[in-house]
Amino acid sequence: MWPRYCLEDVAWLGYDAHDYVAYPVVCFCDIPLSRITDHVGFYGEFGIGLTRQWAEANRLNPILYVAGENNVSSSFRELNEHSHKHTKADQKEAAKVTMRYLLAHSKPAQGKMVVDGKPVEKLFYQESEWRYVPKNKNVKAYLLKSEFENIDTLTSANEKTREHCVIKFGPRDIRYVFVKSDADIPDIVNFIQVELDQYPGVDQKILMSRVVSLESLSADL
Repeated sequence: MWPRYCLEDVAWLGYDAHDYVAYPVVCFCDIPLSRITDHVGFYGEFGIGLTRQWAEANRLNPILYVAGENNVSSSFRELNEHSHKHTKADQKEAAKVTMRYLLAHSKPAQGKMVVDGKPVEKLFYQESEWRYVPKNKNVKAYLLKSEFENIDTLTSANEKTREHCVIKFGPRDIRYVFVKSDADIPDIVNFIQVELDQYPGVDQKILMSRVVSLESLSADL
């Protein structure tokens, strides 16, 4: 899993200077299969379901959803103001780094998501999102929107996360392999047999048994 910078709606913080900030992140959802139709309709009809144990071992965490203007959103602004009050530059920056990391795990319950360069209204709360946000001195904690839109800056920043921050999973960490239709299952099974032959045969067989067609799943649900 390769964390790449993703534009996040930060208008809920109430700052005039920035409406979007990009954090390096890999996003996951923790929703029941009965609600998967709407999710795949927006994000795509192929996916991998991983175990909760894998998520916790790799330090993923559920995000905090903020519902409009309330004590939580104002507390984030107060934290920012507190950080500015440090008289020593190193203490001020350390406080800001901590706050930014918390903000990277926070999101409005409803807001805008950039899709193909255009903002789209999205009810984020329904996604029950978990995140992996790397904490590594070799990568930038965030990019401003202007930096994100500079292809050279973005590519360079993403290469740094690939070099220092990827997390891995194996066949035993997988609970589901979702494909669009029954017709896609043979291709996935063939991929497991041919491309994943470095794994023991028992792991391959378990993995093949976890291939699920959304076409059949939707009909059952």
